[in-house]
Amino acid sequence: MRYPQSTMAPTSVRLHRWDEIELEKVTEMLSRKVVAGEREMLVQSYIKRGCLVPAHAHDSEQMTYVLQGALKFVVGGEEVTVREGEVLHIPSGVEHQAEALEDTFELDIYSPLRHDWLPNGEDAPQS
Repeated sequence: MRYPQSTMAPTSVRLHRWDEIELEKVTEMLSRKVVAGEREMLVQSYIKRGCLVPAHAHDSEQMTYVLQGALKFVVGGEEVTVREGEVLHIPSGVEHQAEALEDTFELDIYSPLRHDWLPNGEDAPQS
């Protein structure tokens, strides 16, 4: 996976353009684009209807903003449907899973970084 690079110093402001970021095909049902900073990351995901993201937990706090479509989550044993224009907050360490009820386009914010999503478990790319 290639991440956006620039010629600015690591502590400088960085501009990212979604249309210039490579789309990573995770599965036949899920693709994403990632922008990573030093302590947080923003992920644009395209999820096909019927895709199931299995139950998991991570150290990162997560906010999921559904731009189009709908996702059914099970978070800590509680079921919640998130639709267009809604944001779901998932605290750090809480087990959750998601199922796309429709073709869905959404944004996730993670803090701290999901290092498992960076190439070779590296820190955020320094631009």
